[in-house]
Amino acid sequence: MSDASAVIDHLPVLPRAVLYDWDNTLVDNWGTVRAALNHALVTFGHPAWTEDEARERIKQSLRDSFPRIFGERWTDARDLFYAYFEAHHLEHLRPLPGAESLLRGFAERGIYQAVVSNKTGRFLRAEADALGWTGYFGRLVGAQDAEFDKPHGAPVLMALEPANISPGPNVWFVGDADIDMECAHGAGMVPVLIGAGEGSGFTRFPPAHRYDTCHALCGLVGSGGDTISDDQ
Repeated sequence: MSDASAVIDHLPVLPRAVLYDWDNTLVDNWGTVRAALNHALVTFGHPAWTEDEARERIKQSLRDSFPRIFGERWTDARDLFYAYFEAHHLEHLRPLPGAESLLRGFAERGIYQAVVSNKTGRFLRAEADALGWTGYFGRLVGAQDAEFDKPHGAPVLMALEPANISPGPNVWFVGDADIDMECAHGAGMVPVLIGAGEGSGFTRFPPAHRYDTCHALCGLVGSGGDTISDDQ
């Protein structure tokens, strides 16, 4: 649904907290992610992934996906990936249209915001710093920061901890992929999809609401809805 004004009646009350995925939700760093992965794949004798293959497969964290892809040599492949990505990831980092306006709109309303990403935590935080966005977030949780990675609920609890908020229907999870919706469903949060949706899991984990872009969701944030109170 591209027109946020059309869904205001369905979401008249803003949440107490918003958790975001990072890549392809708030920022575009897709080219560097894919290039780093293909660098590791080709080095270890695997064919490079096409654009479509990469978009379907790059969802889980590295520690969950690399052992399956590279077997016993997954740690060597990990080190190659990290070295390539660290050398290039800030060069091509771009905020997606409307993302900063969305963050600012929620911040102005006093709504707690945090990130739950399967990007390695130190890279995630470096990118937030580079964009000047760190102050918007109570916590930036990346892969390997919690005991388990998304879609597990452990990073969700870590992200919400500074605000003393429990996951539930007063928390939105905003993401672009089926793994984000799975995470939201698993923790009892409201799953909000940005974009066309990447992945085959939406039949099992459908979004409650969807928007074409961050710009569309901005319309709702600026519409004047009340924020869910502490006792809701």
